[in-house]
Amino acid sequence: MNFLAQEIIRRKRDGAALPDEEIAWFAQGLADGRVSAEQAAAFAMAVFFRGMDARETAALTRAMTDSGARLDWRACDLRGPVVDKHSTGGIGDNVSLILAPAVAACGAHVPMIAGRGLGHTGGTVDKLDSIPGYQTAPDRARFQAVARDVGCAIVGQTDDLAPADRRLYAIRDATATVESIPLIVASILSKKLAAGLDALAMDVKTGGGAFMARRADADALARALAATGAAATLRVRAFVTDMDEPLAPVAGNALEIRNALDNLTGARRDSRLMEVVVALGGAMLTMGGLAENDGEGATKIARAIASGAAAERFARMVAALGGPRDLMERTQAHLPRAPVVRDVVCDGAGVVCAIDTRALGMAVVALGGGRRFAGDAIDLSVGLSDLAPVGARGPLIARVHARDGAGADSAVAAVRAAYRFADATSARPAMLGEVV
Repeated sequence: MNFLAQEIIRRKRDGAALPDEEIAWFAQGLADGRVSAEQAAAFAMAVFFRGMDARETAALTRAMTDSGARLDWRACDLRGPVVDKHSTGGIGDNVSLILAPAVAACGAHVPMIAGRGLGHTGGTVDKLDSIPGYQTAPDRARFQAVARDVGCAIVGQTDDLAPADRRLYAIRDATATVESIPLIVASILSKKLAAGLDALAMDVKTGGGAFMARRADADALARALAATGAAATLRVRAFVTDMDEPLAPVAGNALEIRNALDNLTGARRDSRLMEVVVALGGAMLTMGGLAENDGEGATKIARAIASGAAAERFARMVAALGGPRDLMERTQAHLPRAPVVRDVVCDGAGVVCAIDTRALGMAVVALGGGRRFAGDAIDLSVGLSDLAPVGARGPLIARVHARDGAGADSAVAAVRAAYRFADATSARPAMLGEVV
């Protein structure tokens, strides 16, 4: 059956509910090129403003999944469940880098197909590009072999898995249509369904640094993910977590790799970051049948990190995917470092009472650590470190890592403007909210 892309766009622009067959045709057109970039952008904008109901969202998810291949794990003789986690994106969010090896150390298999940065948020694949030699785009056989033998493999989206999403994902980033619940749901779940998962834990961010800044929108996204997953017979647990301040005290690709390794080895423990790691990991083990409940699962995750078992899995994954075998021991020698480092010092007394977290993400983008346009090359070395949390006192509130002095000066000003101070400590919001 043949349709006209412009007629589908027009109907959605005018608020009509699209039938399943038109959605399927459009998704396949995204994958095979029949739908132009201009038409894809117009479709994304129409959905952004007009939305999709539950049936349309499920149909789009199914169509994007069916636009390419699906992973089949039956021939891999796995000894544990196939589980995964996904985040809607935030600042200082390097959860996946710690969580995947920790869950693998507890007996599960985590074939994590991660994304690149969207808007002001960092992407796990971009962070892994900081590791020299690490292949974020291995062939399917190698990806499955590493997930089987090591227990975890974190890679980028391949050409043959949900190709309709691969194309639309980049267009959404470049056209300010990221914050659309139907498009987010279809993008995430199409990749995860194509990966052949048994269960998925979702981290839905809310607050100033999240795409879903309003709590009501985050709750709606969590419910949509759980409902659409259930319609596709995928077990989904969605956690709503706070992003009114950075999750870890760093933002930037190589800097976040270094931060994750420090948390894996015990060189540091970032409390908010680790709270999310153990909560999501506990749910993944419960859904996978490796723990009786989330509390037992969380305890197992914490033990896997404290014992060094998670760090050992991460090191094996890096080596198996082409990275250096001594990354854990010689981290500084392998990761890129920016040539200019500047301290950001607050001007007055008081404690940090609020942070414009999105502004910090945009400061990283301005430094070259994120994309202004689809396909932009990024500087893996730049970013922010030593970010002061809410409740901290100065004078140091951050360090800027920049390519040159002009970039550093601009970032210092942006970071200063993002911080607010008060005479007394204010209450911090709870890290974990509703679980759907």
